[in-house]
Amino acid sequence: MSAYPTEVNRMRIVEIKAVKDENLNVKTIFFEDDLCSSAEAGQFVMVWIPGVDEIPLTLSSIGSRSKDGLSSVTVAEVGEATRALRGMEAGELIGVRGPFGNHFETVSRGGRALVVGGGIGMASLMPLIERLVENDVETTVLFGVKSRSNLLFMERLGELSAQGRIRLLVTTEDGTYGAEGLVTEAAEKVLSSGRFDVVYSCGPEAMMYKIFGLAEKLGIPVQLSLERIIRCAIGICGSCVVGPYRVCRDGPIFTSDRLRVIRDFGRFRRDFNGRKTPI
Repeated sequence: MSAYPTEVNRMRIVEIKAVKDENLNVKTIFFEDDLCSSAEAGQFVMVWIPGVDEIPLTLSSIGSRSKDGLSSVTVAEVGEATRALRGMEAGELIGVRGPFGNHFETVSRGGRALVVGGGIGMASLMPLIERLVENDVETTVLFGVKSRSNLLFMERLGELSAQGRIRLLVTTEDGTYGAEGLVTEAAEKVLSSGRFDVVYSCGPEAMMYKIFGLAEKLGIPVQLSLERIIRCAIGICGSCVVGPYRVCRDGPIFTSDRLRVIRDFGRFRRDFNGRKTPI
């Protein structure tokens, strides 16, 4: 069987069931789709905004594991397509292909995991965190943003923290919420003071590069969710190539052994014209 059966790559038209403002620049779009409902944490979908464009977005919730049976994507406004999607409301229609890519592998029951999220990168990590909790994994979550106004998913994270199911530490660069400073600084302290079986992370690549370096020094395996320009999502166009890999087919989740051979990781990425640009 093909890695991407025809049904997965077929565009499905779905109705937006609900929209949630996460902060002034970020919205979560909820919809119902059978294939997305059976996705795994870390996978992404291609979302078509009628008359505008198609863009890749990670699944921030998975229907089979959510209370209302809905899946979701979370979008920050960064361009025309994301602006159009962020402006949509319940009852409107979008197209969905996927889910695509590999997924986070959860550590064994009773293990210890450190999850480090930066900004909108937390969207990819939320289904993972909830899966780790379900599997009785001792989970520490570090969430870093620039300022209090950039926080998101605080209801979901706060509920898990209040129940004692995760240890949560939030950092803001300007000190307006939680601990002041960079999340990488908090990660360095946490990693040096405890034992972890795995580190998961998603966020700005410079942040993840630092997390990878810290984990490597301590011999802790990592699983990172990388972002590149994705157009086809099935490994044909080559726009998402990073080192010897294609993010859409070989990722978006990359483990330590693969990260070690990607020379561009943390240094360069390609723009829409294929030119290398510094990270």
